[in-house]
Amino acid sequence: MTHQFLFEIPQSIEHYLEVLDAFIEREITPLENQDDNIRFFDHRREHARTDWDRDGLPSEEWETLLTEMRRRADAAGHFRYALPEAYGGQNGTNLAMARIREHLAEKGLGLHNDLQNENSIVGNLMTPMVLHDFGTPEQQSRWMEPMLTGALGWCFGLTEAAHGSDATWMETRAERSVQNGVSGWRITGEKMWTTGLHKASHVLVFARHSEHQGSASGIGCFVVPTDAAGFQVGEYLWTFNMPTDHPYCTFNEVFVADSEVLGEPDQGLKVAMHFVHESRIRQAASSLGAAQYCLNETFAYTRERAPFGKPLAVNQGIQFPLVELQTEAEMLRLLIYKTAAQMDQMKKVDVAKKLTDKVSMCNYRANRLVCNAADTAMQFHGGLGYSRHKPFEHIYRHHRRYRITEGAEEIQLRKIAGVLYGYVS
Repeated sequence: MTHQFLFEIPQSIEHYLEVLDAFIEREITPLENQDDNIRFFDHRREHARTDWDRDGLPSEEWETLLTEMRRRADAAGHFRYALPEAYGGQNGTNLAMARIREHLAEKGLGLHNDLQNENSIVGNLMTPMVLHDFGTPEQQSRWMEPMLTGALGWCFGLTEAAHGSDATWMETRAERSVQNGVSGWRITGEKMWTTGLHKASHVLVFARHSEHQGSASGIGCFVVPTDAAGFQVGEYLWTFNMPTDHPYCTFNEVFVADSEVLGEPDQGLKVAMHFVHESRIRQAASSLGAAQYCLNETFAYTRERAPFGKPLAVNQGIQFPLVELQTEAEMLRLLIYKTAAQMDQMKKVDVAKKLTDKVSMCNYRANRLVCNAADTAMQFHGGLGYSRHKPFEHIYRHHRRYRITEGAEEIQLRKIAGVLYGYVS
């Protein structure tokens, strides 16, 4: 088996990183430091971000600051970078987005790139891309710009209490219906982990209306307004990584018109899975960047810290674990870049056929790496590393979830094995 593939990071991407750095220094860092906004990033961050008396939701002050960051980034032309020019973007490639997200995460905690809320000066705009790829011209005209400016917000309703990775076995149902002369659907069921629902205008609800349990067809993607009759928000789930914006929600014969169906009515699962490879490669790059930040900080600290009269760095018990982590980071970096570059050379449907195993390799290994790097950084920084005066606990708590969400690592391992053994064609 031969593999012939050469690539390099285009100079245009590296130059754009310099543009982003200048924008951060000019616009974002001053905002981060004014009015004690630094409280959202120093040892007070969890308390400052969380409204403990309101179901643990993000505090209004925190979300207001994020909104202002996005506004400034959008005004400067950075926020929509990944989108087509028609929507104000720069046609950002997968390779460019991977490099950018790695670079921003390697800077550490800051308003420029806070992945706890998936907020960055360069947006990871998955739902606008879904609307671009599956929406009708009328839907795009109605929803795209309000979504990008924040006037509308979509959240994702796929997972159920009894069904996570086995999405084709979902129990939420949609039935054909007519209301006031309008043809549509009535949806009954429940979803959980509908992240962002407290501020959302719509939920993308995936519901079965035909075919059998386990079938990938017969599932629709319904754009349900959060003020629809029969829709109700339930308990917010408190997590390892606060604040929380992950509630249950229920649907009691909620009516949705045909004009609110995204994509073909029986191919909704394609909508759900359409962005998964782009999302996973970008998440892998972010995890790599955060891991490199932890390693950089630990290399510097172990050179300076000198217990018993000598730097920690001279001890092989310190050197070898860091060497192992840095070696994995270097190998992952090359695999992520290579895979992202290959993704840019083929259509999404071909990515799913030819690169799904490589994307999964990048994602699950990078998410493991950042958890290991953060844990090692805590250990080698001693008591201070365990405190909230260092960012390692925050990085660990945030990135630990990515070993479960967007495809648990066991699911990704199974996908890789399926390709290797020929079970997946």
